[in-house]
Amino acid sequence: MIANDKNGISSQELHRAIGVTQKSAWFMLQRIRLAMQTGTFEKAAGAVEVDETFIGGKARNMHKHIREQKITGTGGKDKTAVIGVLERDGKIRVSVIDGRRKKPLQRHVRDHVEPGAEVSPML
Repeated sequence: MIANDKNGISSQELHRAIGVTQKSAWFMLQRIRLAMQTGTFEKAAGAVEVDETFIGGKARNMHKHIREQKITGTGGKDKTAVIGVLERDGKIRVSVIDGRRKKPLQRHVRDHVEPGAEVSPML
């Protein structure tokens, strides 16, 4: 939708089209516009840092009835796994992944990092 309309789209239009709040749509549009500015599909090269984390609210900060609906286990069970690839010059690529298992992590690194790059964990 964003790329096909020569004048772009509004956050109101996006929120109606994909069913999120207007505030979330505005945030997503900002990130998409920033990603479109770089305009490259090049892989990360040189010194690269890779790390993963879980995104989601803490159970203790939720109201009791919300916690009972959303939290079904302990730890990161109900959270979204996200991986980040950081080049030393400051460019970062962040993606949602299937989990913290070896195959999805290695697949993501192979897809986004040039062969021969020096990969190290983020500290």
